Amino acid sequence: MKNIKLALLIAIMLVGLRTAAEAQMSMARRISPRNVVVNLYSQHKRRSPFFQTRNRALVDRYFSKELADLIWEDARSSGDEVGALHGDPLFDAQDMQIKNFAIREGTVGAQAAQVLVTFRNFGKPQQLDFRLVPAGLTWKIADIAYDDGESLLGLLKRDRVDVSQQVKVYLIALDDNGKAGKKIG
Repeated sequence: MKNIKLALLIAIMLVGLRTAAEAQMSMARRISPRNVVVNLYSQHKRRSPFFQTRNRALVDRYFSKELADLIWEDARSSGDEVGALHGDPLFDAQDMQIKNFAIREGTVGAQAAQVLVTFRNFGKPQQLDFRLVPAGLTWKIADIAYDDGESLLGLLKRDRVDVSQQVKVYLIALDDNGKAGKKIG
């Protein structure tokens, strides 16, 4: 009986060790949140996923489904006009003179990660807070928080809100002298 219990205990331990080793290997293969942001900035120099309408996969490569859908919709609906994004979302500016650019790993957990991007634009220090979520063996950017309290997700969502207004329209029959209704003027 003791031998069966010992064999069972050893088998359970081996399964546990194997599962832990597989989990560690999976994490090692996973692209780090920092590398996702580094790759996005590198891609942005060649062909930005923002403001383009030819390659949806380019947007999906870096962003969570919700954020990718909003970025894609904004680019497609704005056409040649300015959409919700009034500047470059990766620098939170329209004009740029970037110095001291750095990408730092923030916190990384099982369900969320943070990457901090710092730089000086025209001498003014700025920090962008990238918030990422796991997606398979990589991470996807779920939002970018800016120094002024805005976020990329918030800007895009706010632009989607249907801003409608009720307006009364009055039609006036010219030269009618009040025959069809109240006389005006």
